[in-house]
This record gives sequence, structure tokens and C-alpha cells, in this order.
Amino acid sequence: MADSTFLASLSYVFGWTYFTCWSLSFYPQSILNFSRKSTSGTTIDFPLINSLGFFAYTISNIAFAYSPLIRAQYAVRYKGLTPTVQFNDITFAFHGLILCFITVSQYLLPRAWGFAPSLGSRPSRFILGTFFGCVIGALIIILRVWASPVRNDTSGAAVTEGGWVWLDAIYAVSYVKLVVTLIKYTPQVIVNYRNQSTEGWSILQILLDFGGGVLSIAQQAIDSYQQGDWSGISGNPVKFALGNVSMIYDLVFIAQHYVLYRHAAGAKAEGGEGDPDSDPLLREDVRGGDEERRIQ
Repeated sequence: MADSTFLASLSYVFGWTYFTCWSLSFYPQSILNFSRKSTSGTTIDFPLINSLGFFAYTISNIAFAYSPLIRAQYAVRYKGLTPTVQFNDITFAFHGLILCFITVSQYLLPRAWGFAPSLGSRPSRFILGTFFGCVIGALIIILRVWASPVRNDTSGAAVTEGGWVWLDAIYAVSYVKLVVTLIKYTPQVIVNYRNQSTEGWSILQILLDFGGGVLSIAQQAIDSYQQGDWSGISGNPVKFALGNVSMIYDLVFIAQHYVLYRHAAGAKAEGGEGDPDSDPLLREDVRGGDEERRIQ
């Protein structure tokens, strides 16, 4: 009993600590943009696709935590267990969504923020394709579930033997966040490589994200151990993947900032913001658009 109480308390502390780390990680980039009066060195790709991911994450977390139907279907599919989603998960997701919207506004409305123009305000085709692909994919699954005659069933046969139920629709929505997590940092890694610098990209957000990832995985491991079944992880793969995948990207950014391009900060000319030669963000897409306009 004492061990169980200790682990429950430890899970609670880890949960709110990772919530704090991950929540704080949304602020450094927007603050850095504001202090520089520019988004140069970064692109809208990351906050834009992240907004979609956190919208999906918020919806799925609320459903797992508060929908009686979803929780009943989950319990049938996973042998009477309940989702490991906690209130801090919902708070974190909604908070992240709001902060993502704020950061996106710095790219879409630079004049309102008093920012200098930047090439990174235009989304890449890769991110736009991923954005609309995720939306369409989730809608297809939702419509498939809507058409299923057993969608509201909570019996073992319907839920466990291939019937399309609302739990599957919520999983489809949650997998949007998983897809976003897998690719959201890729454009910025490429931008840093092209620039041979991490100038404009906040390393503090990465350090906070890394710490949050470690604690998130630790909390879920404790919760699953207490339940005596590791389906607490397999039943909530998005939360588990968030910690693992993000930490891999974090390590790449840490290597870029502290090892590969550690001497690059300040080496570039300060007056080159918005200049394609000194700020090669989505240069190919932008110039491609210019060529198209000339042809027309």
C-alpha cells in the first residue's frame, strides 16, 4: 500500500512537472521572435502543423477522459482498464493549442506584430500536403464509423472483433497528432542545415521539450506498472510516441546548436533579414511561386 501511494504521488508530480516543462516550451520561440522583431531563421511550418496536432490532441484527450461511451469501449477492448489520460494532459493540450495560434499569427500577421518581412511566412508544400492529408484521413474514418450500425455498441464482440465504433474514430483523431509529431520538426532541421546556423531558433524550447519528454514517458510507465498491464502504453500510443519522437528531434537540434553550428551564431550579417541569400528558408518554394507569376 505504501509503495502504491508513493508511485501514485510520483506519477502526479511527474505529470505536472512535464506539463510545466512542455507548457513553458511554447513561450521561448514567440518571445525570441518578438525580441528580434522578426521570424527570420524559422518557418511557419512548425507552428502551423503543430496547431493541427494540438487541436487533434485536445479533442482526443477530452474524449478519453470524459466521454462515457469512449471509456466504456476502451474498457472492453483493453480488459477493463481505463485510459491513462489525466487532467494535466488536457490542460497541456489546450494550452499548447492557444500558444501555437499565437506563434502562427506572428508569421501570418507580421505587420500587426511590427516584424520585418520573412520568407518563412509561406508554408511549404510538404506541410500543406500533410495538413490536408491528415484532415481528410481523419474525416474518412469518422464517416466510416458514423455509417457503422455498431458504432455505439459497448459489447465485447462489437468492440474487439473488428466492428467500427466511436473509439476507432477517436483513435483516428489522435493519430493526427502522432503523424504531426513524426514530421513537424523536419522543416526546421532542414532550415538549420541550409543556413548552417540555428540563429532565430530557440534552443531553450528544445531543452524544455526534452525534459518534458523524459518525464512524460516516466509517468506513463508508472501508471502502467500500477495497473499491472502495459496496455496503458499500447492503448495510448500517441502520448508514448510524443515523448520518444520529440526527444530524438531534440537531440538533433541540441547537436546542431551546441556542436555542428556552435560558431555560426552572430557570424552572419545582421542586416540580412528577409534577404533570400542570407535567409534560405523556403527559398525554392518562394522563387518557384515567383516564376509561376512571371509566366502567367
